Amino acid sequence: MEKNMNYGNDYKFIPATSVQSGVSQELLPDLYAHTIQIANIAFYSCPGSNDFVLIDAGMPKSAEEIISVAEKRFGKNAKAKAIILTHGHFDHVGAIIELVEHWQVPVFAHKLELPYLTGLENYPEPDSTVDSGLVAKMSPLFPNEAIDLGESVQELPPDGTVPFMEGFKWIHTPGHTPGHVSLFRERDGALIAGDAFVTVKQESLYKVFTQEKEVNGPPKYLTPDWGAAFESVKKLAALNPSVAVTGHGVPMSGPELSEGLRKLVDDFDQIALPKNKK
Repeated sequence: MEKNMNYGNDYKFIPATSVQSGVSQELLPDLYAHTIQIANIAFYSCPGSNDFVLIDAGMPKSAEEIISVAEKRFGKNAKAKAIILTHGHFDHVGAIIELVEHWQVPVFAHKLELPYLTGLENYPEPDSTVDSGLVAKMSPLFPNEAIDLGESVQELPPDGTVPFMEGFKWIHTPGHTPGHVSLFRERDGALIAGDAFVTVKQESLYKVFTQEKEVNGPPKYLTPDWGAAFESVKKLAALNPSVAVTGHGVPMSGPELSEGLRKLVDDFDQIALPKNKK
């Protein structure tokens, strides 16, 4: 099954990091976040066992670190049940092939994301003109070619459930990508937002490195549909999440999260929109 899997021709290690790199944080007893360089992954603990689900797959060349973090958290014999992707950008699928081969697990993504995960369609080229920040300026270096997971990737269930993640529902939150999803659990307000919004100004190298906290829109240099992105932010803010792990930046909770999301909705044009879209 894995023989058909390959990364795009532009796949490569990206030398960008932050002070949070290598840091893990338990957000809830069954929800654990870990930062790899400038991107976050999350682990969901399956109840009644040491099995787990991985949400997103980190930066390129990070498979060994992800496996190590999983074994430290869940034990060497712990089994991954699945990998859920919020979307397929390079910093969320960087270790996916090695992890699928290591754990022999299925990958789930929204049906609109599948062309980018089966070698059929490339993401748009990153747009370096969206912001003066250095991460935005270096974004043309970022991989954007489709990876091919072959038969290892399948569509998320159309009923909104998330495989092996009891109580979570996936929510279609497009804008950053056509098939972007966020995961939400109503009973305790836990949100895994992907890049629908982030908690750092991702375009600024200084703020990315220092992980200065601020609720912001999706990374500008890789977001093609700002109308959909705004609708997705409003949809997530209306859920009133109690705790959120995003694709970039530190996890946030409580009033800090609520107020940050409200401000993002109220001032989306000023906070989130690229300078060339205002």
